Amino acid sequence: MQTVPYVDLDRFMGDWYVVANIPTFVEKGAHNAVESYALNDDGSIATTFTFNKDAFDGELKTYHPKGFVLDHKTNARWGMQFIWPIKADYRVIYLDDDYRLTVIGRSKRDYVWVMSREPQFSDDEMQRMRDFIASVGYDPKKLQRVPQQGG
Repeated sequence: MQTVPYVDLDRFMGDWYVVANIPTFVEKGAHNAVESYALNDDGSIATTFTFNKDAFDGELKTYHPKGFVLDHKTNARWGMQFIWPIKADYRVIYLDDDYRLTVIGRSKRDYVWVMSREPQFSDDEMQRMRDFIASVGYDPKKLQRVPQQGG
């Protein structure tokens, strides 16, 4: 799966609202999902993933996987470690010039995450992302919005 040509890690760090996805079992029913990244001194990426389970006022779930850049030429292919020693495939396959919208995919094309710096996500943007993920081999019918309340 083709990644973007280059990711400026400093610009990529910070909060990203998960506005649409093909969810993992953990994320089913997620509301207000936010993925936050911070560079560690050793080059790894501290990640905090939070969401409310099944409703805006549902139980707050928080996960702390650790990211590892696997391709230092592009910084676009990572391993994401939830459980040692397994590093899940994590690829930046779309990133706009302003670092406002990104798509994270996996070579298996089983899960995908559309993330934005803002929680609002228009129907037109949703359709554009649906078309994009279809163009890289995903089933666009599986892409679903992640309910977001605001920022």
